[in-house]
Amino acid sequence: QPGEMKKIAESGARWVRMDLHWDGTEREKGVYDFSAYDRLVQALDEHGLKALFILDYGNPLYDGGLAPRDEVTRQAFARWAVAAAGRYAGKGYLWEIWNEPNGTIFWKPKPNLDDYVRLAQTVTEAFQKNLPQEALIGPASYRLPDKLFRKLFRAGVLEHWAALSIHPYRWWMKPETAGTMYARLRKLLREFDPDQADFPILSGEWGYSTAQFGVDEEKQTRFLPRMYLFNLYQGIPVTIWYDWKDDGDNPKEKEHRFGIVGQDFRREKPAFHAIRTLSRELGGFRFVRRLPTQYFDDYVLLFEKDGEKRLAAWTTAGKSRGVAVEGWQGGFIETDCLGKTLKRKPGGPSGMRIDLEQDPKYLRPISETASTDPNPAAR
Repeated sequence: QPGEMKKIAESGARWVRMDLHWDGTEREKGVYDFSAYDRLVQALDEHGLKALFILDYGNPLYDGGLAPRDEVTRQAFARWAVAAAGRYAGKGYLWEIWNEPNGTIFWKPKPNLDDYVRLAQTVTEAFQKNLPQEALIGPASYRLPDKLFRKLFRAGVLEHWAALSIHPYRWWMKPETAGTMYARLRKLLREFDPDQADFPILSGEWGYSTAQFGVDEEKQTRFLPRMYLFNLYQGIPVTIWYDWKDDGDNPKEKEHRFGIVGQDFRREKPAFHAIRTLSRELGGFRFVRRLPTQYFDDYVLLFEKDGEKRLAAWTTAGKSRGVAVEGWQGGFIETDCLGKTLKRKPGGPSGMRIDLEQDPKYLRPISETASTDPNPAAR
């Protein structure tokens, strides 16, 4: 809608993940119409955003609209995928092969891992022949099906893909519990090829609906920045929050309550302000390391940019507590997860003490605030 892409950019987002539907762009065999996506790409360009396009879903022109099961359908899908990516080549986009092929919703009539692997091989070969510079990713799996990844590794996709994508939904669990999933995937990579242990992993879809498992807007607002921050700590370079806006107005339907804005995108939820604050506080900074504290469930993450330092800090414990952090001398200023300046604190010669809560807060040296404080009126 008018003004919506501008709003997405204002949130701090830099990537938009979107279906690129086969059936909507090839309605006659071999004839492609990407005009609807031309408008989307133009809007992305105008606001400095990149696309993670999902090449997905069946086409009634081939195999009855089911997921590709025969070579004719696979080759048709690959030709279409090359045409789509070729139209927007050179923009630095990511091209994802299907969405959750291990789930019953998206791979019809029922999941077949071997069929997905054959499709992935066919598309990968077509890209290598025609668009070797474009970045392929996959499998966009729901959580972590070990068998699927082993089949993909044996099929040789790691030689040509830019990253692996997974959907580490936690539903009601804390974002930090995803660490076990990332560790398991890296273990699979090491077992297959020790040289691939650091192969990039993307968090391609993950969110918290406020209509299920006791998650309310307060918890959604708390978990969203923690999800991004924890993923940075885990070496995950791209994180996609599901979803941008509510899909409907039923407060009891989970698909209607994933958004960080309302169904009318002009209604900002607290989660929108949480991600915008994270982007403002840490935009352009790189994660350096996790600073030690006396408790395993405390997170104090150090970020740097051009000699400047920032901290993002929170605890997963059920109550707030103060912790000592070494290696940071001098005073600092705290900003809460919604962008409100909380307090200034002097630092001691041996370090500082932070009052940690479940909501992340951001800290920066007082000496930097004069030139970097994005909200000086709130001091």
